[in-house]
Amino acid sequence: MPIIVPVTAAAPVRAYSGFDYVTVDAVRRRIYAAHGGSGRLLVADADTGKVICQVHVGPMHGSAPDLATGDVYTGNGTDRTVSKVDPVACKSATDVDVAGPIDAITYDPFYHRIYADEDGGSRVFVIDVRTMQRVGTVTLPGHDEEYLVVDPVTHVVYQNVPDLNEFVEIDPKAMRVFKTVKTPMLESNHPLQYDATYHEIVVGGTNGVLAVYAPSGRFIAQTTYPSHVDQCDLDQQRHLLACAGRGTIAVLRLRRGAAPTPVASLITKHPIHTLAIDPKTGYIWAVWASANGSGDYIQRFRITS
Repeated sequence: MPIIVPVTAAAPVRAYSGFDYVTVDAVRRRIYAAHGGSGRLLVADADTGKVICQVHVGPMHGSAPDLATGDVYTGNGTDRTVSKVDPVACKSATDVDVAGPIDAITYDPFYHRIYADEDGGSRVFVIDVRTMQRVGTVTLPGHDEEYLVVDPVTHVVYQNVPDLNEFVEIDPKAMRVFKTVKTPMLESNHPLQYDATYHEIVVGGTNGVLAVYAPSGRFIAQTTYPSHVDQCDLDQQRHLLACAGRGTIAVLRLRRGAAPTPVASLITKHPIHTLAIDPKTGYIWAVWASANGSGDYIQRFRITS
């Protein structure tokens, strides 16, 4: 039976407290974590875990790397900005103002766009990274959006709407919602991922239910997973979904046209709620701020065979 084990000891990070979304640039071997309490982007080496730098951008939540250029974009919360960061020079290069606080962001390299959802609001802001200008705003039903992803073929954007227990699909050309998909088995939708090979959307609720849908909105299957999961990240090559919440790391395997199956889980002593899985190695990277304020940490885990 596979289990999840640490690869390295927890490495201390300069303590500012509070982490949000984690992403991986598998090409340049970088881990990016939103160190929201500090207003900094944490940059770490994906092969060693060594912290390279912390770039001040604002009270950020989300990050999205551009695998073609190496730039990384950040959504800077209540500063109401999106930044382009040079992770080699370890500095913020350009900012663009938006009309509300930012939570999650995602990048579409085809249109060279950042989609940034409004924390506590009902909009998605669209930024062209070639000009670092806002080129559109998408109005959503509900409010307090949580996580969004892009289909790399159709470029449709999938966005969670937790307060209505649904997700919506956004037309990238018209920049408007064209489909709403109800998820009645879920409460407070949080994780959202898209399997580009299986052409399936995986969406989870804080009530411990994970559901699979087709882009048409057709329900496929559901399963249980740990309750109060905050973030999940999908390894597109292995079809492994790594999820974190309340100190638990759980990994499930996606299956075309069927419910995900549990692979392994680990209950840690740490308040981990956000992570990323490296598609090159399959290692899981988690970050957390200790509950007693004693320090902030990054750690690498693996799934045993």
